[in-house]
Amino acid sequence: MIRKLISRVFSGKKAQASRHEPAVIPVSSHGITRDRISSGSRRVCETLQEHGFKAYVVGGAVRDLLIGADPKDFDVATNATPEEVRRAFRRSRIIGRRFQIVHVMMGQETLEVTTFRGTLDEKTKTDEHGRVLHDNVFGSQAEDAARRDFTANALYYDPATEAVLDYHHGVGDLKARTLRMIGEPRARYREDPVRMLRAVRLAAKLGLSIDPEAKKPIREMADLLENVPAARLFDEMLKLLTSGHSVKCITQLRDEGLHHGLLPLLDVILEQPMGEKFVMAALANTDDRVRRGKGTSPGFLFATLLWHEVLAHWEKLKASGELKIPALYQAMDYVLDVQSEKLAITRRIAGDIKDIWSLQPRFEQRAGKRPYALLEQPRFRAGYDFLLLRAQAGEIDNEVAEWWTEFQNADGNQRGEMLLPEAAGDKKKRRRKRKKPAAATADTPAT
Repeated sequence: MIRKLISRVFSGKKAQASRHEPAVIPVSSHGITRDRISSGSRRVCETLQEHGFKAYVVGGAVRDLLIGADPKDFDVATNATPEEVRRAFRRSRIIGRRFQIVHVMMGQETLEVTTFRGTLDEKTKTDEHGRVLHDNVFGSQAEDAARRDFTANALYYDPATEAVLDYHHGVGDLKARTLRMIGEPRARYREDPVRMLRAVRLAAKLGLSIDPEAKKPIREMADLLENVPAARLFDEMLKLLTSGHSVKCITQLRDEGLHHGLLPLLDVILEQPMGEKFVMAALANTDDRVRRGKGTSPGFLFATLLWHEVLAHWEKLKASGELKIPALYQAMDYVLDVQSEKLAITRRIAGDIKDIWSLQPRFEQRAGKRPYALLEQPRFRAGYDFLLLRAQAGEIDNEVAEWWTEFQNADGNQRGEMLLPEAAGDKKKRRRKRKKPAAATADTPAT
């Protein structure tokens, strides 16, 4: 009996210890050779290892390489503290409040280096909803793996040995096309509600299905997003929109009930047939650009998402007697003010959005010198692309978009022939603006 009891105790301890030991997957099984990772991440790992520290390429880069995708960036995890990392690299700086990280500059590449995070305890500072506020607690690699959100992100690649260290069966979940949460999902969402958005984005981007245990609480806990800082929401929304799978992401956001907490007006837009058609055309255009390796503009993206709210408010103001252009500017300010409560849209991006919106009425002016002046506007191209989307969605007559396409590509003589005749009212206004000849004075010679 005693022997059995001792055997159980030791076997229990052994099982518990084994849970902290990762599966070491050799390159012959996963196929990721060191030349597949960026030169900067290799050099960062090599330097830290030469200083006696552990260092691995971690998370999304390993995950993407395993499924045959090209990683957007390469992050490094280490047991070196932020100060030790900073001392190891001349071109580096410590950033972050909630959790300190180090940015290491290697040529044109900026690497994000994080210290292994430790287990949360009763001393961890959280808000009344359980969201972690300060997290500069360092720990072991096993603790760091347990702190990561999904099993597919708890993967560590060692450039020196070309082995993948897998603590939570992430490689198996990727093969099964499943996005599985590490730990109890409700507790993990309370720690960081942005994980709900990340689950939707990663599932759409990677073609994975969210594990039912991780999916079920999302709709129930969506209101936790109300407590997330606006800047973090904006960053996550930008990642979602530029993932190359934004159409699928937005659709899934709506299905999970998350759009209410993220873009409060998005549910209204998507309930309008014209609004949904316009937004989806814009997102499909963005996805196509991302997949072809072309740049995207945050200002353009948010201008498309919020345009139909601007239109609705603009019409109300005009109906109440406001002049057309002043009413447009009031509508723009109103919509952006509402959004600023949830998304920290920067002043620069807000300026880009306003530029695109304010150009739209000017595309209606196709007489006199006004089309030439519009061509010289710095934001003309963005405004023109926006016009094409409006025509594609059936919001405006396609003839307007075709005219501007032809006008900007025509030579000088052809442009002159394309101009529409000025209205009589416009001609009178122009005549009024002309300077009258000065009255004759005693000093003026007679003619």
